[in-house]
Amino acid sequence: MESGGLTCGEDFGLAFCPERLSQGAALDELRSLPVIVGGWCRESSSAAEEFWRRGLGAHVVSCSSPESAELAKLANNWWVDHNIALANELAQVCASFDVDVIEVIEATNSIPKGNGRVNILLPGVGVGGSCLTKDPWMLWRAARENGVDLEMISAARKVNDSMPELTARLILDELARAGRAPEEARVAVLGLAFKNDTGDLRETPVAPAVAYLRAAGVDVRLYDPLTEPTEVERIFGSTPCASLDAAVEGADCLALLAWHGEFRRIDFTLLRDKVAPNCAVVDGRAHLPVPAVESLREAGYSYRGIGR
Repeated sequence: MESGGLTCGEDFGLAFCPERLSQGAALDELRSLPVIVGGWCRESSSAAEEFWRRGLGAHVVSCSSPESAELAKLANNWWVDHNIALANELAQVCASFDVDVIEVIEATNSIPKGNGRVNILLPGVGVGGSCLTKDPWMLWRAARENGVDLEMISAARKVNDSMPELTARLILDELARAGRAPEEARVAVLGLAFKNDTGDLRETPVAPAVAYLRAAGVDVRLYDPLTEPTEVERIFGSTPCASLDAAVEGADCLALLAWHGEFRRIDFTLLRDKVAPNCAVVDGRAHLPVPAVESLREAGYSYRGIGR
């Protein structure tokens, strides 16, 4: 527009409002999350703020520039990715001491700190989606171009990228405990998306976990009621099972790698006649409470979680 003779801040306004919505909760968060606004000038900011207030009744957080607004959004995702990496490494430490990482995190998060509380997130099979896997690297690259080397980003990304293989190795360990060689074993992977309660397969960490299992010789069955079968076939290289029963038939392990609402209603005791006698349950993202774990063991399953 300026190439046509207009001047920003005089003839037109410019404001940047970064999107910070979560997959699966976008419509709710559009009305509940604060909207960050960074204007080219005060008038631009005021106009954008009024747009959000009148249009959605949104709470607006004003930044002094578009660059500040973008950095705030990138810092949000940097924090989440780093926090999950902390949880994933804490899970590995807890496993080495044979204690439950969920118990440790709940106890840790009980202490007030600043204006809130310590808030360690939960470990899992890995980090996926289109934001957390790229936004930290965008900030890392931009900082480097300005002469700043950010070491925490690459460390956190390395940790989170390692979790699919770690999860697959947990599954192989449980198969070995049951006396099943990988090439003789069948694993039912329940949940393929990168996040619970969504069908989004973008950068899903379940894909490299499945690839690792297949490379070891495991017969992997896939099931996710929220995903598109054609997308599953494109990303995973095989057609998903049409039903839960078909997926778990003869399985030596049930890998819970995305914990959708439909899965929370599964009665695992009713699946005992379908799965193998020494079937294991490996919890990659369900974070089952202790009573549920005890029920699984009473029903004849072995249980293994990340850091549990």
